[in-house]
Amino acid sequence: MTKRDKSDEPATPRDDGAIAVISANSCWNIVNFRAGLIRALIGSGFRVVVVAPADSYSGAIAGLGATFVPLAMNSSGLSVLEDAGLFIRYLRLFRSLSPAAYLGFTAKPNIYGSLAAQAAGARVINNVSGLGTVFIKHGVVTRIVSTLYRLSFRRSAKVFFQNREDLELFVAKRLVAPDKAGLLPGSGIDLKHFVPSAADRAAGPFRFLFIGRLLWDKGVAEYVEAARLVRRDHPDVVFQMLGQLGAINRTAVPSRELARWRAEGIIDYLGECDDVRGAVSQADCVVLPSYREGLPRALLEGSAMGKPLIATDVPGCRDVVMDGETGYLCDVRSPASLAGAMSKILEGSAGERSAMGAKGRRKVELEYCESRVINKYLAVLGGQ
Repeated sequence: MTKRDKSDEPATPRDDGAIAVISANSCWNIVNFRAGLIRALIGSGFRVVVVAPADSYSGAIAGLGATFVPLAMNSSGLSVLEDAGLFIRYLRLFRSLSPAAYLGFTAKPNIYGSLAAQAAGARVINNVSGLGTVFIKHGVVTRIVSTLYRLSFRRSAKVFFQNREDLELFVAKRLVAPDKAGLLPGSGIDLKHFVPSAADRAAGPFRFLFIGRLLWDKGVAEYVEAARLVRRDHPDVVFQMLGQLGAINRTAVPSRELARWRAEGIIDYLGECDDVRGAVSQADCVVLPSYREGLPRALLEGSAMGKPLIATDVPGCRDVVMDGETGYLCDVRSPASLAGAMSKILEGSAGERSAMGAKGRRKVELEYCESRVINKYLAVLGGQ
C-alpha cells in the first residue's frame, strides 16, 4: 500500500479570522498565479491581505476576496538604503496587522518581507520560484543575495522550491535547512481552464510560439537566431513572441531590437495579454530557450493545452519536458541546437506532434494540478 503524503491533504479550516499576508513584487504576479491560493486561504478561515507595489492589477485583488495594501518596492534595485527602507515599511505594516502567516513570493518579499514577518511573530512560508539573473551570472551580488537568503530563511516554517536542482543548491550552500526545504509543482495549473482546444486550428503556416517576458535570459536572442537558421529550409514557418516588452529587469530586450526583428520579418510579436489560451491554441509548438527557470508556467500551460514543447536542457525546463516524448530539449545558449530541435518538430508528422501533446497533457494532469500546490500550503499552515 502506498503511503500517503500528508502535505497533499487539506488542513482543518480555522475559525479565528487570523490574517494571512501574501506578498510579491507585483499585483500582476498575484492575480495571475496566486488567485486559487487566495480563495483557498479564505475558504480555510483566513483573512487575506495582499502586499505589493500598486499596478494595473491592483483593483482585481478585491475581486479575489482579499484586501490590498500598496507597498513601494524597487524589485530590481541594488541600493542598500532602498532595501533598508523596504524592510522598515514591511515591519511597520506587520506590527499594525499582526498577521498569523506570511507567504512570500519573488526575491525581495522573500528576503525583507520574511525578516519583518518573523520579527512580528508570523509563521513564514517562502516560495523560490526561480533564481533569476543573480544566480545565472555569479559574482559579488550573488554572494550578498545568498547571505540575505540564509538570514531570511533561518526562521521560516517552510521554503518551497519549484525544481529539485534549486532546492539542492540552496541546501548545499546552507541557505536553507534540509528539513525546511520542500518541492512544489510550480504555482499549479487549473486543468479546467487550460484544456486542448476543441476548435480547429486556423489554416496557415506552421507556428512556433515563444511565451515569456522579453528578456535576454529567456533565450530571446537564441530564438531569433534559430528562426533565421530554420527559415533557410522552411521559409514559410512563423515565429511568434507573446510577452511583456520593457520589463523592469537588467536583461530586458530593448524595444529597438524587437522593432528591427519585426522589420526584418523574422518575428511576429503578439504583444502581451493575461489569457494566453488563444495564442497557444493557434500555435503548433511552444518554445522556451531560457537560461534557467524555477518551473516555467508557459511550458506547463502549453502542455496542458496539448502542444509539443521545445526548451533548453536547464533546471526547471527539463522538469517539464520529456525529451523525445512530450517535445525536445536543446543546448542552452545555442541557436544551432535550438534550430535542430525545431527542425525535428517540423519534420515529424502531425500525428507524432499530437501524440507528444497528449502525453504532455497527461503529465500535467498527474504532476502539476493546482489543488496539489494549494493543499501543501494549507498543510504547513495547519501545523501552527
